[in-house]
Amino acid sequence: MPARALIFDFNGTLSDDEDVMEAVTQDVLGRYGPVPTHADYIDRLAGFSDDAIVRIWLGERPDLDRIVEERVQGYRERVADGRTVTTEMRELVRRAAERVPVAIVSGAALSEIAPVLDAAGIAELFRFVVSSDDVREGKPHPEGYLIGLERLGELRPGLRPDQVAVIEDTEAGVTAAKAAGLHTVALVRTMPAARLAAADELVDVVDWALIERLLGRSAPARSDPGPAAI
Repeated sequence: MPARALIFDFNGTLSDDEDVMEAVTQDVLGRYGPVPTHADYIDRLAGFSDDAIVRIWLGERPDLDRIVEERVQGYRERVADGRTVTTEMRELVRRAAERVPVAIVSGAALSEIAPVLDAAGIAELFRFVVSSDDVREGKPHPEGYLIGLERLGELRPGLRPDQVAVIEDTEAGVTAAKAAGLHTVALVRTMPAARLAAADELVDVVDWALIERLLGRSAPARSDPGPAAI
Protein backbone atom coordinates (compact mmCIF):
# COMPACT_ATOMS: atom_id res chain seq x y z
CA MET A 1 0.00 0.00 0.00
CA PRO A 2 1.49 3.39 -0.93
CA ALA A 3 2.63 5.61 1.93
CA ARG A 4 0.47 8.71 2.32
CA ALA A 5 2.96 10.42 4.63
CA LEU A 6 6.67 10.20 5.41
CA ILE A 7 8.44 10.66 8.74
CA PHE A 8 12.18 11.00 9.21
CA ASP A 9 14.19 10.47 12.33
CA PHE A 10 16.70 13.32 12.57
CA ASN A 11 20.11 12.38 13.98
CA GLY A 12 21.89 9.78 11.90
CA THR A 13 19.07 9.61 9.35
CA LEU A 14 18.01 12.95 7.88
CA SER A 15 21.17 14.51 9.29
CA ASP A 16 24.29 12.41 8.69
CA ASP A 17 25.72 13.38 12.05
CA GLU A 18 26.11 10.32 14.23
CA ASP A 19 29.88 10.84 14.36
CA VAL A 20 29.24 14.39 15.57
CA MET A 21 26.78 13.14 18.18
CA GLU A 22 29.31 10.61 19.41
CA ALA A 23 32.11 13.20 19.65
CA VAL A 24 29.91 15.65 21.55
CA THR A 25 28.74 12.90 23.89
CA GLN A 26 32.30 11.81 24.64
CA ASP A 27 33.43 15.39 25.18
CA VAL A 28 30.62 16.39 27.53
CA LEU A 29 30.19 13.18 29.51
CA GLY A 30 33.96 12.90 29.87
CA ARG A 31 33.93 16.11 31.93
CA TYR A 32 31.84 14.42 34.61
CA GLY A 33 32.76 10.74 34.42
CA PRO A 34 34.49 8.15 32.26
CA VAL A 35 34.58 8.86 28.54
CA PRO A 36 32.22 6.54 26.63
CA THR A 37 34.05 4.42 24.08
CA HIS A 38 32.70 3.99 20.56
CA ALA A 39 31.24 0.64 21.63
CA ASP A 40 29.65 2.26 24.69
CA TYR A 41 28.03 4.91 22.52
CA ILE A 42 26.62 2.47 19.98
CA ASP A 43 25.60 -0.21 22.48
CA ARG A 44 24.10 1.96 25.20
CA LEU A 45 23.51 5.57 24.13
CA ALA A 46 22.76 5.98 20.41
CA GLY A 47 19.12 6.72 19.63
CA PHE A 48 18.15 8.11 23.03
CA SER A 49 17.26 11.68 23.96
CA ASP A 50 19.85 14.07 25.38
CA ASP A 51 18.61 13.79 28.95
CA ALA A 52 18.28 10.01 28.70
CA ILE A 53 21.88 9.75 27.51
CA VAL A 54 23.09 11.77 30.49
CA ARG A 55 20.99 9.71 32.90
CA ILE A 56 22.10 6.40 31.42
CA TRP A 57 25.78 7.31 31.68
CA LEU A 58 25.97 9.52 34.78
CA GLY A 59 22.80 8.65 36.67
CA GLU A 60 20.38 11.09 38.27
CA ARG A 61 22.12 14.23 39.47
CA PRO A 62 21.13 17.79 40.38
CA ASP A 63 23.11 19.33 37.52
CA LEU A 64 21.55 17.11 34.84
CA ASP A 65 19.83 20.00 33.03
CA ARG A 66 23.08 21.92 32.78
CA ILE A 67 24.93 18.91 31.38
CA VAL A 68 22.17 18.34 28.83
CA GLU A 69 22.43 21.99 27.76
CA GLU A 70 26.19 21.61 27.35
CA ARG A 71 25.58 18.67 25.03
CA VAL A 72 22.98 20.60 23.02
CA GLN A 73 25.29 23.60 22.73
CA GLY A 74 28.23 21.42 21.73
CA TYR A 75 26.17 19.87 18.95
CA ARG A 76 24.94 23.23 17.67
CA GLU A 77 28.45 24.63 17.54
CA ARG A 78 29.54 21.77 15.27
CA VAL A 79 26.61 21.67 12.82
CA ALA A 80 25.30 25.24 12.64
CA ASP A 81 26.13 25.45 8.93
CA GLY A 82 23.77 22.61 8.01
CA ARG A 83 26.61 20.57 6.47
CA THR A 84 25.31 17.30 7.94
CA VAL A 85 22.29 17.39 5.61
CA THR A 86 23.69 16.41 2.24
CA THR A 87 22.71 18.00 -1.05
CA GLU A 88 21.14 14.68 -2.06
CA MET A 89 19.05 14.54 1.11
CA ARG A 90 17.85 18.11 0.66
CA GLU A 91 16.66 17.35 -2.86
CA LEU A 92 15.08 14.07 -1.75
CA VAL A 93 13.06 15.83 0.96
CA ARG A 94 12.03 18.55 -1.47
CA ARG A 95 10.73 16.03 -3.99
CA ALA A 96 8.96 13.94 -1.35
CA ALA A 97 7.24 17.02 0.12
CA GLU A 98 5.71 17.73 -3.26
CA ARG A 99 3.84 14.43 -3.05
CA VAL A 100 3.01 13.74 0.61
CA PRO A 101 3.25 15.43 4.03
CA VAL A 102 6.79 15.08 5.37
CA ALA A 103 7.62 15.38 9.09
CA ILE A 104 10.32 14.69 11.67
CA VAL A 105 10.04 12.71 14.91
CA SER A 106 13.25 12.93 16.90
CA GLY A 107 14.70 12.40 20.35
CA ALA A 108 16.72 15.59 19.92
CA ALA A 109 15.66 18.99 21.23
CA LEU A 110 14.09 21.44 18.81
CA SER A 111 16.95 23.82 19.57
CA GLU A 112 19.28 21.24 17.98
CA ILE A 113 17.10 20.41 15.01
CA ALA A 114 15.82 23.82 13.90
CA PRO A 115 19.19 25.49 13.21
CA VAL A 116 20.30 22.59 11.03
CA LEU A 117 17.09 22.62 9.00
CA ASP A 118 17.28 26.39 8.60
CA ALA A 119 20.91 26.32 7.50
CA ALA A 120 20.17 23.50 5.06
CA GLY A 121 17.29 25.50 3.59
CA ILE A 122 14.66 22.80 4.10
CA ALA A 123 12.82 23.85 7.27
CA GLU A 124 9.72 24.94 5.36
CA LEU A 125 9.36 21.52 3.73
CA PHE A 126 8.38 19.78 6.98
CA ARG A 127 4.78 20.01 8.13
CA PHE A 128 5.91 19.66 11.75
CA VAL A 129 8.72 18.48 14.00
CA VAL A 130 8.08 16.34 17.09
CA SER A 131 11.12 16.75 19.33
CA SER A 132 12.09 15.76 22.86
CA ASP A 133 10.40 18.98 24.00
CA ASP A 134 7.01 17.53 23.00
CA VAL A 135 7.08 14.21 24.85
CA ARG A 136 7.30 12.84 28.35
CA GLU A 137 8.73 9.51 27.20
CA GLY A 138 11.44 9.37 24.57
CA LYS A 139 12.27 6.57 22.16
CA PRO A 140 11.95 3.55 22.43
CA HIS A 141 8.56 4.64 23.81
CA PRO A 142 6.17 5.34 20.90
CA GLU A 143 4.82 8.63 22.30
CA GLY A 144 6.62 10.80 19.74
CA TYR A 145 5.35 8.75 16.82
CA LEU A 146 1.83 8.65 18.22
CA ILE A 147 1.88 12.45 18.41
CA GLY A 148 3.17 12.55 14.85
CA LEU A 149 0.44 10.20 13.69
CA GLU A 150 -2.21 12.38 15.34
CA ARG A 151 -0.88 15.49 13.61
CA LEU A 152 -0.71 13.73 10.26
CA GLY A 153 -4.30 12.61 10.76
CA GLU A 154 -5.31 16.26 10.98
CA LEU A 155 -3.66 16.83 7.60
CA ARG A 156 -4.99 13.65 6.05
CA PRO A 157 -8.18 12.52 7.79
CA GLY A 158 -8.60 8.77 7.90
CA LEU A 159 -4.87 8.14 7.66
CA ARG A 160 -3.93 4.73 9.07
CA PRO A 161 -0.61 3.94 10.81
CA ASP A 162 0.36 1.46 8.10
CA GLN A 163 0.03 4.25 5.52
CA VAL A 164 2.89 6.17 7.16
CA ALA A 165 6.49 5.29 6.30
CA VAL A 166 9.23 6.00 8.84
CA ILE A 167 12.99 6.04 8.28
CA GLU A 168 15.08 5.30 11.37
CA ASP A 169 18.67 4.29 12.12
CA THR A 170 18.69 3.02 15.72
CA GLU A 171 17.13 0.19 17.65
CA ALA A 172 15.31 2.59 19.97
CA GLY A 173 13.83 4.41 17.00
CA VAL A 174 12.74 1.24 15.24
CA THR A 175 11.12 -0.03 18.43
CA ALA A 176 9.22 3.23 18.88
CA ALA A 177 7.97 3.39 15.29
CA LYS A 178 6.89 -0.24 15.21
CA ALA A 179 5.07 0.14 18.55
CA ALA A 180 3.08 2.96 16.93
CA GLY A 181 2.14 0.63 14.06
CA LEU A 182 4.08 2.48 11.36
CA HIS A 183 5.83 0.98 8.34
CA THR A 184 9.45 1.21 9.44
CA VAL A 185 12.54 1.32 7.26
CA ALA A 186 15.89 0.97 9.06
CA LEU A 187 19.00 2.56 7.61
CA VAL A 188 21.95 0.33 8.46
CA ARG A 189 24.57 2.93 9.22
CA THR A 190 24.70 3.70 12.94
CA MET A 191 24.02 0.15 14.12
CA PRO A 192 24.50 -3.33 12.66
CA ALA A 193 21.58 -4.97 10.87
CA ALA A 194 20.99 -7.44 13.72
CA ARG A 195 20.07 -4.57 16.06
CA LEU A 196 17.49 -3.29 13.56
CA ALA A 197 15.87 -6.59 12.63
CA ALA A 198 12.44 -5.56 13.97
CA ALA A 199 12.06 -3.07 11.11
CA ASP A 200 9.86 -3.92 8.15
CA GLU A 201 12.83 -3.51 5.87
CA LEU A 202 16.54 -2.77 6.03
CA VAL A 203 18.34 -0.52 3.56
CA ASP A 204 21.92 0.55 3.09
CA VAL A 205 21.10 3.93 1.55
CA VAL A 206 18.32 6.51 1.62
CA ASP A 207 17.87 7.74 -1.92
CA TRP A 208 15.07 8.78 -4.22
CA ALA A 209 14.57 5.22 -5.45
CA LEU A 210 13.69 4.20 -1.88
CA ILE A 211 11.32 7.13 -1.37
CA GLU A 212 9.64 6.54 -4.72
CA ARG A 213 9.13 2.90 -3.85
CA LEU A 214 7.68 3.77 -0.43
CA LEU A 215 5.27 6.25 -1.96
CA GLY A 216 4.27 3.58 -4.46
CA ARG A 217 4.88 0.81 -1.89
CA SER A 218 6.15 -1.93 -4.15
CA ALA A 219 7.37 -5.05 -2.38
CA PRO A 220 10.59 -4.40 -0.40
CA ALA A 221 13.73 -6.34 -1.03
CA ARG A 222 14.72 -7.19 2.54
CA SER A 223 18.40 -7.81 2.82
CA ASP A 224 21.37 -7.72 5.11
CA PRO A 225 23.20 -4.68 3.72
CA GLY A 226 26.69 -3.50 4.32
CA PRO A 227 27.77 -0.02 5.44
CA ALA A 228 25.65 2.77 4.03
CA ALA A 229 26.34 6.15 2.61
CA ILE A 230 24.03 8.88 1.40
